[in-house]
This record gives sequence, structure tokens and C-alpha cells, in this order.
Amino acid sequence: MFAPSELLWALVGLILTIGATWAEAFVFDLPVGGWVRGTGGSVEVASLGVSFQVGAALFVGCMGGKNAAALSQIAYVMLGILLFERFGVEVFSQGAGLGYLREPSFGYLLGFIPAGWLCGFLAFRSKRSLERLGFAALCGLVPVHLCGVAYLVLGHLFRWLPTSPGLGTAIMGYSVEQIPGQVMVSCAIALISFGLRKLLFY
Repeated sequence: MFAPSELLWALVGLILTIGATWAEAFVFDLPVGGWVRGTGGSVEVASLGVSFQVGAALFVGCMGGKNAAALSQIAYVMLGILLFERFGVEVFSQGAGLGYLREPSFGYLLGFIPAGWLCGFLAFRSKRSLERLGFAALCGLVPVHLCGVAYLVLGHLFRWLPTSPGLGTAIMGYSVEQIPGQVMVSCAIALISFGLRKLLFY
């Protein structure tokens, strides 16, 4: 059985993951040099090239624990498949339904489940600290990419995934190019979670 707090965090995680699917991660590019020289300058927004989606799974792990995080991501994957089949509602970024199993990115979505669990397990294993939460969030990225790459390899090997793009191109696009931005998102999630847990006294 799940504790009421775990169910609440699972619901929060589900809502955040759905919303974060289309929310692009970004940083503010501050014109520090211009301010130092007295010439001023405008604040610009620089995209990290990733969404906040994986951050939502890690956030629930850091805040609600392993069960809440895993449950939220199981619900997300199931909703993405079942809601489309029943009502035509798209939850995933590139569609939904059973047909999404032929999308190269589906393995990464499946990886959110062990990612949230591992992050939550590590985040609550010892006393709260920024270092502990940062380590937990970064470790959570590992199963995302392990599951994603395994899905790509098996999908190309047994031909249930499209042959284009090729395996190397797919791994580069879905893993290698995404990791730097996701690392920055993970660090931000750890910082936010540390502040909130300190505020909430747990």
C-alpha cells in the first residue's frame, strides 16, 4: 500500500510530467560584461535543447520518494497510451497510443520509471543535503539513457523501429546531445528540492 503523501506526490508528479512535456528548459544569459563596462545590455534567454520532462520525474523522487516517483511515471506512460486509444488525447510530445511504441523516444519514457525510483531511493537514504539530492538527481539520468539506448538497439535489431534515422544517429540525438542540458536541469531540480524540503521541514 502507498501512503497518502506518496499518492499525493505521485499525482503532482503526473501533472508536472504532462505539463513539462512541452516546456523547454532554458537559462538566462546575463550580459555581465556590459554591466561591468557600464554599457548595459539586455537579458537574453538561451535554450538548453531539452524539456523539463525528465526533471519532473526527478523532482518527485527528491520530494516524494521512490514509490511516488515510480508510480507517477507508470501512470504517465499508461495515460499516454490508454487516453489516446480511448479518447484521442495526446500526452506524449510526438503523439500517443500504441503506435508510440514504434517511436525511438519511447524507451526513454520507460526509463523515467526506474529513474524516478532510483532518484527517490537515493534522496531519502540519508539526511537531507544539497549534495545528496544532487547525486540522486544525476544518478536518475543513468537509467533513462540505459533504457533508451537499449530500446533503440533492440528496436533496430528486431526491426520494430523505423530504420531512419540510423542507430548511431538516434543515440546521438536522443542521448549524447541531450545529456548536457539534462545535467543542468538535474542540478536545478536538486537545488529547488533542497530549498522546498528545508522549507517543509523534512
